[in-house]
Amino acid sequence: MDEKHDVRNLKFIFTAMRELSIITLEHVNMQKILNDPKEKFDLIIGEWMFNELYAGLPAIFECPFIWFSTVESHWMILKIIDELPNPAYNSDIVSNNSPPFTFIQRVQELSYQIFGVLDQYFVFSPIENEDYERIIAPIVRRRGKSVPSFEELRNNISLVLGNSHVSIGHATRLPQSYKPIAGYHIEKVVKPLPQDLKAIMDNAENGVIYFSLGTGLKSKELPSSIKRGLLQLFANLKQTVIWKLEENLPDRPKNVHILQWAPQQSILAHPNCALFITHGGLLSSTETLHFGVPIIGIPVLADQFNNIDRAVKKGYAIRVDLTYSLVDDLKVAINNMLSDPKYKKTVKELSFIYHDRPVSPGDELVHWAEHVIRTGGALHLRSPALDVAWYQKMYLDLAAVMFIVLAIFILFFNLLIKQISSSKRDIERKRK
Repeated sequence: MDEKHDVRNLKFIFTAMRELSIITLEHVNMQKILNDPKEKFDLIIGEWMFNELYAGLPAIFECPFIWFSTVESHWMILKIIDELPNPAYNSDIVSNNSPPFTFIQRVQELSYQIFGVLDQYFVFSPIENEDYERIIAPIVRRRGKSVPSFEELRNNISLVLGNSHVSIGHATRLPQSYKPIAGYHIEKVVKPLPQDLKAIMDNAENGVIYFSLGTGLKSKELPSSIKRGLLQLFANLKQTVIWKLEENLPDRPKNVHILQWAPQQSILAHPNCALFITHGGLLSSTETLHFGVPIIGIPVLADQFNNIDRAVKKGYAIRVDLTYSLVDDLKVAINNMLSDPKYKKTVKELSFIYHDRPVSPGDELVHWAEHVIRTGGALHLRSPALDVAWYQKMYLDLAAVMFIVLAIFILFFNLLIKQISSSKRDIERKRK
C-alpha cells in the first residue's frame, strides 16, 4: 500500500519462485523420494509458476511430465509447448491490457514479450540450468544414467493443464497439447453449510456480501484504520456481511459476521449470496462464474490485476485498488453494484457458458492425465512448431536468400550496364 515494492515485477516474481522451487526440491522428505531408486511413477505433474526446474524430474524417474498452469494462458507457458503467441492480441501475464489493444498497448505488449524473452533466455534459463546441474543431475548420475541437458527436458513436455476457460479469459488460439480445465477444484456436490452459518445466510432478507482476500494476503494485516473504516461501512449496509478475517474485532455491528476460515464454495452457492468482494485469484474468480455471483475485485499480486480487469471488461466486476482510500472506494463500488442489475445478469450469462461443456473439468483433467500415461507421453499432440528454428518461423532464411538473389541481380545488372556503357564508348572512339 505504501508502494515500496513492485509486486508485479517479473524479476521479483522469478526470484521468489526460484527460491521456492529450490526449497521444495532440497526439502528432506523430497530428497528421500528423489534418492530412493525404488520410487517409481507413471506421471509427474508439476506446477508452472515462473520457474521450470521441475521439468528436470523426468530425468530421474523416466516418465512423462505435465505442467499445470494456475493462471490463464500466456506466452511464457505457451512457448513451452508451441510458439510465442502474437502480442498484438495476447496480453502478458502481468499486463492490465485487454484486447482489442490500442496502438500504445500493442507496443507495450510487444515490449513486454521481447524483454521477457531476453530475460528468460539470458538471465533466468542459465540460472535454472545451474540449479538443475546442482540438484537433479547428481541424482541421475548416481543411478548410472546419462544426464540429458536441461534444455532437452524442458522441451519434452507432454501437456499443459491450464486453469483457464473462455468464459473467464479470451478465445485464445491454443495448441493441441494445452487443455483448459478451469473449475476442476470445485466440488460436484457442494458441501452443506455449518448450521450456524446456514441460519445466518437463510435469514439474510437483504442478501449476503461475502468478503475474503484469500490466503496470500491476510485481512488482519490491513492497517487498523482501514479495518475500523470497513466495520463502519458494513454497519451502514442493510445486507449481512460475512468477512473472512483471521482475528476477532471488538464492537462489531450486528450484521457483520467474522470467520477465521470460510467454506467459500458453500457460501457462494447459497441463493442469498449477492456479492463477493475478492482479491481476484483465479480459483476465486472461477468460483464466482461457477456459482454466478458478481464481484468487487481488490487485486494484490501478479495475475490478480489481469483477472479483475478481464472481469470488469466482461461486465460482472468492479475494481477497487488496495490503497488508503479503500473504504471510500469500496462504498461507491458496493452501492453501484447492488443498485445496477446488469452485473448479476452478465455473470449469470457467463455462468451458463462456463457450465455448457461436454464433460466436467475434473473429469477432463483425469482423462488427459491417463491419456498421457496410456500413450507413453502423448507425442502425437506435440506441436511441430517446437522443431522449427525461430529464424525459420520468421522466414528469415527465405529473406536472406531473396536478399542474396536480389544483390546478385543488382550486381549483375550493374556489371551489364557498365559493359554496355564501355561498349558504347569503344564504338564512339572507333567512329572518331
